Formats: sequence, C-alpha cells, structure tokens
Amino acid sequence: MPRVRKFRAAPVVQDRPGRWKLLVRRQRRLLVPAVVAVACLAVVATLVGTLHLFGHGETFRERVGHLTASAGLRVRDVVIEGRKKTPDALLRAAIGVVPGEPILAYSVEAARARIETIQWVAKASVERRLPGTIVVRLEERSPFAVWQRDGRFVLIDHDGKTVTDSDVASFAGELPLVVGPGAPAAAGVLLDALAAQPDIQSRVTAAVRVGERRWNLRLNTGTDVLLPEGAEVQALARLAALQSAHALLDRPLQALDMRLPDRLVFRAQPSRAPDGKPDPKDSPLGQPTAARKPT
Repeated sequence: MPRVRKFRAAPVVQDRPGRWKLLVRRQRRLLVPAVVAVACLAVVATLVGTLHLFGHGETFRERVGHLTASAGLRVRDVVIEGRKKTPDALLRAAIGVVPGEPILAYSVEAARARIETIQWVAKASVERRLPGTIVVRLEERSPFAVWQRDGRFVLIDHDGKTVTDSDVASFAGELPLVVGPGAPAAAGVLLDALAAQPDIQSRVTAAVRVGERRWNLRLNTGTDVLLPEGAEVQALARLAALQSAHALLDRPLQALDMRLPDRLVFRAQPSRAPDGKPDPKDSPLGQPTAARKPT
C-alpha cells in the first residue's frame, strides 16, 4: 500500500510594521496613563478651587465640612452609649458639638481625647454615622474602694486610678475603705485576698497602709491586725483558719501582730474600771502575749 505523505502548510510570513507604526503604537500605550493622570489632576484642581471659592474655614476639614453641609451633612443627633456615672453636662461639654454644625468638620479624634480626660471615663470612642449622627461609646471606671488621705475621700478603681472625688458619700458602706499614702496602688491585691476570706472581710472596717509597704486591718471590734509585708494572702488564710478553729477574732484583743512567720503576738484590750475608764493598773496598751504558730 503506498504511503500517504503529509504536507505541512508553509508559514505565513507577515510583513514587519514600519518604524512609524511601531512608534505610534508605543506612544499610544504611554498616552492613556497620561490622559488619566491629567484628568485626575483636573478633578482635584476643580475640587480645590471650589473649596476656595465656596468653602470657608481655617483648615481643609472645616472647608469640606461647610461645603458639604449645604448637601445636608449636618449634625442632627448625638447618641451616647455606656454612660452610667459620668456627669452628663461634663460629657456634653467634652463632646463639643451642637445640632446643625457640619458633621465632616467635626474632629472625632479631638473629641475622644477630651472625653478621656474625664475621671469617670477609662476609654472612649467617637465616630460619625452619616448623614447626621455622632456616636459616643464610653467604658467607665468601676469604683472599687474609697481612699482616705488627709481628711479627703476619693473613689478609686481596681488599678488604683482615681474615679472621682465627688459624690463619694453615695458609696459609703458599699465599698471598702483604704487609708494612707500608697494605698490605691496596693489595694487591689489586699482586697482580692480579703474577698477570698469572707468571714474576715465582713469584720474589716478599714485597711491602713503603713509606710507604703504593708497593711494594718482595723476590725469592727476595734482590733488592729498587723499583716506582714508582701504576704497578705498567706496571712489572711492563716487568720481565717485560726478564727474557724479558735474564734480568735471574737476575743477582746487590742492588736494581733502577724508579722512574724512562726508566731502570733497579741495584745489584750485594757480592762475597764466601773466608770468605763481604763483601769489604772493596766498600761494604756495592755500587756503583749506571744503564741507560737499552731502546728
């Protein structure tokens, strides 16, 4: 059988474009981006010119705000979320906007910084919600204790930051009292440890910071409990165990010193004469007695 030969078509040879055609094609590719750039510059120039002609204000934001206000972009409402204790008048003054002002001229960053200077406010966020609403969200400080120093009372949070120095009386009896220099910064650890020992906590009327390094607890019986420096948690657990086993805090004690790791030193309250005054046979502070730590 004869072989069938396959024939390949000869390639079509195209004429190479001339030099001028190649130059025109290359220039056309470069021309499109240039036209787009010129159009963008024209738009920007038109906007800037419009702002200078019709807008008024010292900054670019103010000019944009006043120009767009004619299109209805004005503040119509201010929504506040998360406010419980922050004074409303003080907050409104910090927000610093009234209905009718251009919303795009309003600086949310400056407003947030002003709001966060209010003592009650731990954190704030401010945003525009077009066309006409300003939304303010607050995260308030939570009062944790009352701090007394030099006859003044201040509310503090868990981190020791000042919440407010006014309206403290409304929290009287609700929050623990800490006294003395350095008390706010160290109060969190002590009060958390007291919360873990509710029987002891219910007897404490004040915690006094001594030398900015350790605590004395004043109990509702008049007893002072001297806690060791840096070991409040362990000392309170030990005191709770002693109270449970021996009702130690129900005894007439003037002071209970727990600063020594291996023993307790307690001072009994002075006996009273029939007229209610301290018995002259007793010293004003009573006689100290040491008891070794129970094993």
